[in-house]
Amino acid sequence: MDKKRKELQVSALRNGTVIDHIPSDKTFQVIKILNLEASENQIYFGTALESKKFGKKGIIKISGKYFADNEIKKIALVAPSATLIEIRDYEVTKKEKVQLPEFVENIVRCFNPKCVTNIQAVKTKFRVIEDHRGIMKLACRYCEKTMGKENIEFL
Repeated sequence: MDKKRKELQVSALRNGTVIDHIPSDKTFQVIKILNLEASENQIYFGTALESKKFGKKGIIKISGKYFADNEIKKIALVAPSATLIEIRDYEVTKKEKVQLPEFVENIVRCFNPKCVTNIQAVKTKFRVIEDHRGIMKLACRYCEKTMGKENIEFL
């Protein structure tokens, strides 16, 4: 009987981070907001992968990279279902689902062109809120405008 290989073999990470459970249509956006295109590190990614929990998902594996708090906040804004898995010496040392932060500071541009943050050298600050339907929005601390995910522009 002829056995066909049904899985792709990808080498294990010695040290680095796996971002798992990314909504399939957000994989490339996560790569972009983290500026991974410019990275010298080895990066493996997959999109539209089968997932029992999500139907389809994306995954990114980055060798030799651990994410700072602001980078994790960016991931949470784009892919709130994502899980971060840190690996050191081939062992999983930390695994946690990203959490939507209460506030984000200096990582998102206000979409209101008249906002003081777009006119003067003032750091942006937004409160992360969910509307009555559970949809995430950002409320600007300065101009008080609220914007949805579709208006988010990262700095």
